[in-house]
Amino acid sequence: MEANLEFPDLLRLIDERSTAFRAAVAAAPSLDAQVPTCPEWTLSDLVKHLGGGDRFWAAIVGAGPADAPPADAAAARAALEVPQEREALLAWLAASTQLLLGALSEAGPGRGCWTWWPASQSPQTSGAVARHRAQESAVHTYDVQLTAGAPQPLPVEVALDGVEEFLFTVCATSSAWPHQPTAFDFHSAEGRSWRLTVDGAGARAARISATGGGLDAAGVAVRGTASELVLYLYDRIPAGSLHVDGDAGLLDLLRAWEPEA
Repeated sequence: MEANLEFPDLLRLIDERSTAFRAAVAAAPSLDAQVPTCPEWTLSDLVKHLGGGDRFWAAIVGAGPADAPPADAAAARAALEVPQEREALLAWLAASTQLLLGALSEAGPGRGCWTWWPASQSPQTSGAVARHRAQESAVHTYDVQLTAGAPQPLPVEVALDGVEEFLFTVCATSSAWPHQPTAFDFHSAEGRSWRLTVDGAGARAARISATGGGLDAAGVAVRGTASELVLYLYDRIPAGSLHVDGDAGLLDLLRAWEPEA
């Protein structure tokens, strides 16, 4: 079974995706363009979101173990002001990403810190923050490319890690599933598969063999490239863009589920 990405690889991917994000912003016709996959935001808003997130998580990682994010970091993000001119805005974003990478590099992968996912299967560490920020950067790069009219699939390396990261961080919970117990299988064309099991004990994810199990074990199975799976999980593309076997209505139940914090 393939190992997860190493910490240096995660830092490299954050840097690479941020660079690709900035290139797409530079090529976009206008910073005022609406982002189709984030319709409440303009392109300028999306840059502010990604850069503000980089700075926010840099402060969290730098603060170390905590029960809540640093108050000054939260206040600074709420009051964040960014340059309006494109070149200056891109320079600000590049500096924001470097702040995050610097904080992560100094902390290393095992240092504890606050995260919003304490009940998930992902640890509350700087390494888990790096893993999640790589996905934030990758998915938002797709958003910008789509806005500029030239969307590209997520790179396979980041997408394969992204399916598992989403299931472990966003889906896994100890909150009871309010419907009949079932399982969701996700199969990537690149040969990696995962199962999300949901029941009264909550939701938990694991890698599985692509040939193991079947619809007798899973209520629904979703197949596509790793990029398509990530984009579906982040609600960028509809389930109809993938191959779905079994009860497709279960996917709507999963999308609508809001576990207790």
